[in-house]
Amino acid sequence: MAATGHVMTISRNGQVSIPAATRSRWRARRVVVVDLGDRVVMRPLVEDPVGDLEGKYRGRGPRTDRARQQARTADAARERRR
Repeated sequence: MAATGHVMTISRNGQVSIPAATRSRWRARRVVVVDLGDRVVMRPLVEDPVGDLEGKYRGRGPRTDRARQQARTADAARERRR
């Protein structure tokens, strides 16, 4: 999707209106605003951000039980070397 720019006026209360087409595409009631110093990024925030991530990384990387076991084994090996 091509980026679209809009020039907006900031109200005395610090408010900015998000264009209707953008709001309808995002379908979100809340946004997160990130100040990057030289620019501000506004991103839609889903209603259930944790639930939205559920299953996102399934099948990528080691399972959590295996990763914990590997970390414990590495910790034990470091302790033995001391």
